[in-house]
Amino acid sequence: MIKSIVIVGGGTAGWMSACALAKSFGRAYSIRLIESEEIGIIGVGEATVPHLSFFNKTLEIDEAEFIRQTQGTFKLGIQFKDWARLGDTYIHGFGTLGHDLGAVPFHQYWLRARHSGRADELSAYSLNATAAPREKFMVSPSDAPKNTPLADIAYAYHFDAGRYAQYLRRYGEARGVVRTEGKIREVRLRATDGYVESVVLENGEAVSGDLFIDCSGFRGLLIEGALHTGYEDWTHWLPCDSALAVPCEKVGPPTPYTRSTARTAGWQWRIPLQHRTGNGHVYSSKFMSDDEAASILLKNLDGKALAEPRQLRFTTGKRRKIWNKNVLAIGLAGGFMEPLESTSIYLIQSAIGRLVLMFPTGDITPVLVDRYNAQASFEFERIRDFLILHYHATERDDSPFWNYCRTMDIPEPLRNTIALFRDGGRFFRNAEEMFAQVSWVQVMIGQRIMPEGWHPMVNQMSDADLYAFVDHVKSVVAGCVDAMPMHQQFIDRHCKAPAK
Repeated sequence: MIKSIVIVGGGTAGWMSACALAKSFGRAYSIRLIESEEIGIIGVGEATVPHLSFFNKTLEIDEAEFIRQTQGTFKLGIQFKDWARLGDTYIHGFGTLGHDLGAVPFHQYWLRARHSGRADELSAYSLNATAAPREKFMVSPSDAPKNTPLADIAYAYHFDAGRYAQYLRRYGEARGVVRTEGKIREVRLRATDGYVESVVLENGEAVSGDLFIDCSGFRGLLIEGALHTGYEDWTHWLPCDSALAVPCEKVGPPTPYTRSTARTAGWQWRIPLQHRTGNGHVYSSKFMSDDEAASILLKNLDGKALAEPRQLRFTTGKRRKIWNKNVLAIGLAGGFMEPLESTSIYLIQSAIGRLVLMFPTGDITPVLVDRYNAQASFEFERIRDFLILHYHATERDDSPFWNYCRTMDIPEPLRNTIALFRDGGRFFRNAEEMFAQVSWVQVMIGQRIMPEGWHPMVNQMSDADLYAFVDHVKSVVAGCVDAMPMHQQFIDRHCKAPAK
């Protein structure tokens, strides 16, 4: 029977795990978190997807207070520049796309109207993709008409990951989580079954537990260092293996979107916070030197750099088992998906939610662990394929990196997904995969995968009715965006961080 839970490592993964378990189970289990301020945290994952709002609501965290404490801003989607071709720009917006009619999604009607030259860019039919470049933002008002996009505005956050971890630490400790400062010098295994028995700190204290959660980052102190679980390397599909991160001075109001600009051997992120802007350059060391990557990053900042760029090395992929014996790896210890679609914190949240739902009734049983690992693998693989899509579906041939990405072999499920969409604009979501149809459609269209036809049910509508329908959707979206306040105005009114 599990009585004690030991979390190795703090940061976002460790403290999200501790807080969720404390909130879900109260004080039924002792929860102890071990972290070292000397080691620090990665702390560059400052952009999220809309799922985090559900996590915060589950913890009963006040959104405005959370934004103030983390110097946060809001995010309606991601802007992609220079990905399919140099000069291209599109937005992967959260939320809905147009207005579906019956069983046929809106983009099918858009495809027919576009073929006749009677439709604008796809972004014109998305509230988020239209509002983002205009720097408009609001949350859905309680009195918003139910038949308009204002009734259900999907959004995520940009925030300082270090401040979020500090915020969660205060939350967790107030609910019984015991924090221990220290480094682990040894991991002891039980002789009978190879389970982790205890971790020994540098001061000699042995901390025993029944369930260990490994949040020790890339090195995977327990899952790999002690249990030698193994790792699936996906670098041949996602060749970026390095990143440089640097904050810069804030210049102008924060935009309500993350920006991803493709470079000659990777891409650069821009994440606006209330007090600064987060930046980074993700690249392949096989195709670009560190010095060249740093030069490109620093040359393309909005304002003055506030620090020297931090170097990160990684291998995109996942552990062969996320849960092995009595160790569950969460966060970077379990695997790494590069931050192109801001999935790192989502994968932490998903892993925690899966643990809560599958928490052992008694002993840790193989049937439970196997199901957990199967679901985790499915989730990682589908996110992996979505990320590969961005790199592979390109027409760029201006560098060896993009030539490699454009011509590389890709996983069969992704190849089939692209072929099906190109054939007639169809996409079918695979079970409970993270990204839904609206995301896949926007990215495939944005990456110039243009369907050769559309669903035959669309042909039941007359030309006049089709054009009127598409124009009406665009008009409604535009009117809703006109009614929205500026992003900075919304922050100033509701959740402005206190001055230093």
